[in-house]
Amino acid sequence: MQQQRMFFFSGKVSLDDGTPPPESVVIERVCNGIARPEGYTDSKGRFSFQLGQNSAMMADASVNMNDSGFGSGGMGGSRGGMMGRPQGINERDLMGCELRAALPGFRSDQVSLAGRRSLDNPDVGTIVLHRMAKVEGFTFSGTTAFAPKDAKKAFEKGREANKKKKFPDAEKELTKAVTEYPKFAAAWYELGMVYHQQSKIEDARKAYAEAMKADEKFVSPYGPMARLAAGEKKWEEAADLSSKLIKLNPYYSPDAYFISSVANLNLNRLDQAEEHAREAANMDKQHRNPRINQVLAVILAQKQDYAGAAASMRDFLKFAPDSPEAPKMKEELAELEKRMGGQQGAAQAQ
Repeated sequence: MQQQRMFFFSGKVSLDDGTPPPESVVIERVCNGIARPEGYTDSKGRFSFQLGQNSAMMADASVNMNDSGFGSGGMGGSRGGMMGRPQGINERDLMGCELRAALPGFRSDQVSLAGRRSLDNPDVGTIVLHRMAKVEGFTFSGTTAFAPKDAKKAFEKGREANKKKKFPDAEKELTKAVTEYPKFAAAWYELGMVYHQQSKIEDARKAYAEAMKADEKFVSPYGPMARLAAGEKKWEEAADLSSKLIKLNPYYSPDAYFISSVANLNLNRLDQAEEHAREAANMDKQHRNPRINQVLAVILAQKQDYAGAAASMRDFLKFAPDSPEAPKMKEELAELEKRMGGQQGAAQAQ
């Protein structure tokens, strides 16, 4: 058995024009198709971390769909996280692994970790992000560059306070930032998240709306706004917001397609619902949101594709065997299989 060791990595991320990303970017370790967040870039695009140190990093609670009582799984957004205990890794663990930068709407160069040793030079060089085609919106706003110095300072203070769950301090600083610069889309969005985490839903909605008004191509506020609409069963609004998000940035998140699918299912637009449920499933390669399969099963059953519905039910049970919905799903699957068996028997008899 190989001895576990500590691996350190450093480097920087740049856009393909040589400039640093306008916002912090997550650095992921991808092993056999499974991505794990490891660290973040600073304001100049630089990063440095010990591999495995952030193994328990989680998306900020403010962007989880459970906040609105609708669905499960994150939608991207804040760079908050929880630090895990550093874990030892041996050299064999790095076979089939790569480092990449993750920014929706951009394709990242990848750095192979195969053959790396713990005492090797930690500098992996520059990871370049290439803008993908058909992307109009991003998770950073162009208005940030025009914010006055005092507004930027208040924004950074507010964002740090939000990460530390010091919500009154965050609210104070972010309110100062948007008062100083009313077109500060990123600050409005961060303020919306602060309100959201305090269950000040109407204030959150207004702040998200101001962010969208300040920069309509800043995609981050569309997600929580769509989730709020879905949580209140405002299906037309949820469909419209998720559709706009997908149009601005089709690579943003599988949950954008999931919300659109649920909204269109409730609006009886089954073809659109199926298309977006399948796109959500294709993007969610790690099956973080098994409810995609549950929704797809309902859609296919309504379209009388019983074989497809049964397959989606089995996928749901495979990926979420301990879900509270699992017992009922098993009953429905058994009933569906019984019905399908009866239909096959009748067809053979004819």
